Amino acid sequence: MEVFVARQPIFDCNQNVVSYELLFRHGKVNNYEAVDGDVATLDVITNSFVCIGIDNLTGGKKAFINFTDNLLKSNIFRVLPKEYLAVEILETVEPTEEVVSACRELKSLGYTMVLDDFVFSPKFQPFIEIADIIKVDFLSTPSYERERLISRISNKKVKFLAEKVETREEFEQAVALGYSYFQGYFFSKPVIMTGNDIPIQKFQYLKVLEELNKYNLSFENIEEIIKRDVSLSYKLLRYINSSSFGLKSKVHSIRQALALIGKDEVVRWLTMIIFRESAEDRNAEALTTCIVRGRFGEIICAMSEEFKNKASDVFFMGMFSMIDVFINKPIDEILGELPVDSDIKDALIGKKNKFRDIYELILCYEKGLWERLSYYTNKLKLDERKLPEIYLDSLNWSKELLSE
Repeated sequence: MEVFVARQPIFDCNQNVVSYELLFRHGKVNNYEAVDGDVATLDVITNSFVCIGIDNLTGGKKAFINFTDNLLKSNIFRVLPKEYLAVEILETVEPTEEVVSACRELKSLGYTMVLDDFVFSPKFQPFIEIADIIKVDFLSTPSYERERLISRISNKKVKFLAEKVETREEFEQAVALGYSYFQGYFFSKPVIMTGNDIPIQKFQYLKVLEELNKYNLSFENIEEIIKRDVSLSYKLLRYINSSSFGLKSKVHSIRQALALIGKDEVVRWLTMIIFRESAEDRNAEALTTCIVRGRFGEIICAMSEEFKNKASDVFFMGMFSMIDVFINKPIDEILGELPVDSDIKDALIGKKNKFRDIYELILCYEKGLWERLSYYTNKLKLDERKLPEIYLDSLNWSKELLSE
């Protein structure tokens, strides 16, 4: 499934790009299609930080993203690194006690706070006090008010951003008035960036939400749910290994990723992912195949003295065996972006090793290549007579999983 984000650069006085605003787009048509504000923001966050990759979008520069009052109060975005995020408080957000408190906490945590499309009113004083940047819409703000706004702001640490600057005259006026940052069609129109997403199985929604809402949250159960879902596993591993975390070594397991993020941030991250998922199922057959392969391989490992401690690795191999179908890229390129064990990675791209033997056995059974199947069962010292029962068990297990 292809996903989209529009990116518009923000410049300084010397017309150097200093950051980007990331905007919701539903497709390749470069304009905003009205949707629920919460959904739009969650879509931008997930597509930017998880599917496309924030490094690819901003090259290390900060991303300006709009936030509604609901999302400000939810704290859901605190899973995102402050070094990469500027929180834009939409002009429609009212400065209620709850919202202001949430914004103050974000400020104290080091997030850059931005007031979007600002029009002065005394009621916005609590926002002004915590703002780092105030954006002024040059298209709708009269010339005299562009200057007057600066003198009316009591917080002298605030910097001003002139947005919707469409002519050189407006840019030069903004510089003369003391504006620090600039954005608009005079410099660049938004450019649509694309990536690919993996569908989350519907049955997982209820499982995850049920687990997240338990009083005594089980970290182990959350780990198990994520491990059994190719989409969640892929997104979590790519997220934790992005440069925004600055980890010295790659994270190779779901358990390690969860331990590093922590329970509170895991809850926010999972909720964010679930909220923005579309209702439409895609590649359902491919998902079923991945689940069956993973389960089939996992049970085979239990029969083998050599592989009995490798069941989770083989399950992982099966689940990721068709990731190229979901991402629509060559599998070697995709696996190159993930901290997958080198033996598993080699097996999936066709290199010969002990995991490849198990993978070939699974493929032979799927395709009914019985002579080759016998070769691999003998090589792995397995009882071939048990395979039909194991495969049937795997099919039933996948059906139960997908029907819940």
